Amino acid sequence: MADRTFYIYMNRQNLKNAKRIVIKIGTRILVSREAYLNKKIISDFAAQISKLLKKDYEIIVVSSGAIGAGMHLMGLKNRPKVLPELQACAALGQGHLIKTYEDSFNRNGFHAAQVLLTEEDLKERDRHWNASNTLNALLRKRIVPVVNENDTVSIDEIRFGDNDALSARLSNFVKADLLIMLTDVEGFCIDNKCVDIVREIDLNIKRQALEAKSEFSRGGMRTKLEACSIAMSSGVHCVIADGRSKDIILKVVSGEKVGTLFVPKKNKMSIKKGWIAYNARVQGNITVDEGARDALINKNRSLLASGIKSIEGDFKSGAIISINFGNCAPFAKGVSNYSSQDLEIIKGKTSRQIGKIIDKGFYEEAVHRDNLVIL
Repeated sequence: MADRTFYIYMNRQNLKNAKRIVIKIGTRILVSREAYLNKKIISDFAAQISKLLKKDYEIIVVSSGAIGAGMHLMGLKNRPKVLPELQACAALGQGHLIKTYEDSFNRNGFHAAQVLLTEEDLKERDRHWNASNTLNALLRKRIVPVVNENDTVSIDEIRFGDNDALSARLSNFVKADLLIMLTDVEGFCIDNKCVDIVREIDLNIKRQALEAKSEFSRGGMRTKLEACSIAMSSGVHCVIADGRSKDIILKVVSGEKVGTLFVPKKNKMSIKKGWIAYNARVQGNITVDEGARDALINKNRSLLASGIKSIEGDFKSGAIISINFGNCAPFAKGVSNYSSQDLEIIKGKTSRQIGKIIDKGFYEEAVHRDNLVIL
């Protein structure tokens, strides 16, 4: 037990070294049961974050609450089920939300900047990097980006699904050191006991995550675990903690034993591979044989055309494709060196045969291992 406690202590002490931090603030601590936006708790968060800014920390806030605030302003007690009404609530509530943040940070000598994103902004490479450059420019000026999904225009096909996923994917592409997810529970709990530390999110842990429901939010512990999984793969420490606890942000950053700490993997993904895995738009699918699957998963090999059985979709070379085996879910994603038309011609063939077929733009690999991510 002593060794385990020491290991936990050392991991939490690593949080003191975090300089770029993403803080996700959930709807359940920002919006009351009566759908009032809790300005006092936003003011408290701003005061804590401002103390960190004065010590040269870089902070990005991912804030829920726009729809809840809009519901209150529109006199609604229940979350609308019709998309245009949800978008109307978001449009009304978003201005109220960002004004509350700006007023709170301004009292501490700082500014907040509203950044609204859709999933398309992260899927399209140019928009992805433009968003990253904008966030970096704000951080250099010590301005706090307050990020939210652009619910006023988002539809099911382009939405992140919840701000938990958005905060994790954001942590990946801004190279954050720490993701803090503030909610209305103590942390990740099993049998009503808060787990101190998680090093791997396995099926047993996922089974423990019951989907919580709320009139004002979409997420629950399950979505938080999925977000933590993304963060851990990206080399980002993650803490789920009770946002109602006094000075909770400062306690997490100082390494105190609060909430649940999720320890990142040692072999973290590069920014490029993180984009391929979690953000890039998939433009086609290919199915491979068992030998190819084994070579990719267990031997860190590139994908050769000889292992490809079938192709779906119409895509050009350089497109992101998912890689499947049988009828199972995709087990990998990567950048295709060939168009779908060329892959149809060369699938199942050896490199020597392909060299005789493809006159220009010949590649040994259909997908090179440097541009491939195992999911």
